[in-house]
Amino acid sequence: MSQEVDRILESALEQVRLCADASALEELKGSLLGKKGGLTALLRSMGSLPSEERPSFGQKVNDAKLKIEAAMAEKGAELTALARSERFEKEALDITLPGRIQRVGNIHPISKGFEEICDIFVRMGFAVVEGPEIETDFYNFTALNTPPFHPARDVQDTFYITDCVLLRTQTSPQQVRQMEGQEPPVKVVVPGVVYRRDQVDATHSPIFHQLEGLYVDKGVTFADLKGALEVFIKAFYGEDKRVRFRPHYFPFTEPSAEMDVSCFACGGTGCRICKGEGWIEILGSGMVQPNVLRMAGYDPEVYRGFAFGMGIDRIVSLKYGVDDLRLYFENDVRFLEAF
Repeated sequence: MSQEVDRILESALEQVRLCADASALEELKGSLLGKKGGLTALLRSMGSLPSEERPSFGQKVNDAKLKIEAAMAEKGAELTALARSERFEKEALDITLPGRIQRVGNIHPISKGFEEICDIFVRMGFAVVEGPEIETDFYNFTALNTPPFHPARDVQDTFYITDCVLLRTQTSPQQVRQMEGQEPPVKVVVPGVVYRRDQVDATHSPIFHQLEGLYVDKGVTFADLKGALEVFIKAFYGEDKRVRFRPHYFPFTEPSAEMDVSCFACGGTGCRICKGEGWIEILGSGMVQPNVLRMAGYDPEVYRGFAFGMGIDRIVSLKYGVDDLRLYFENDVRFLEAF
């Protein structure tokens, strides 16, 4: 019977060696070491052996069983490692392939202009505030001293939602709201989107961007206005830029003035861009009209202020040499990458 144990052990070890996968190994384990296995049958037949031979025979069977279990454990680890390796090989990524380039976006030139301009005025002590794009006729026109017959109120120029509600044509209404909500001093700039009925072409758009400025306090003068705007122009365009103020009319300022900057192309000598004048109009400004102060609840005998407004699209276009406003709205990545 001892030879039978050796035969079963040798056969079992060979079968374990030949197992190709974990399921086959598990099935083999049941047939070799289970209740119907050869070693189990030998243990049951020990009763036919002389009593003095039973201990050594039982030990031999147990040793064979331990060797088979050890071989199965080793084979199981080998098959697990092999299966893992095959799975990794199937799931492997070819790191030699070129990657997909992720394109990085650019800040839109208008947004960039807003940020830079606001930063300049913040350094001069102005706060940045925003207002609603849907406005009332009162804040957009009446509170800014715009008479009922003014052409800006016509439906040909303004997008009306109802008879007294409209898409704001300027960011100035927020100046009135700001004065209503606080006591002087008031020192703010108001950036935002505005709307007017215009045909789309290289220099006009029904949607564009503005920035208004307002400073109200005791003792504010036109000299303060000129100083603030000159600081802005030199900070935004460069120290070599010269400015001039020309008398103009706006219903919400008195006196009023337009500000010109020396031509970007010729430096002021005169060219096609500036129509031979050497100057380019860039923004409107003036001292806040007393009626506007009264509308906000301020006493014009005590407080004075200045206001200015600029088209950001034009301001930015002059800085970067953009000659067609439509480029800002076309979402052409090639154009945006230039900034």
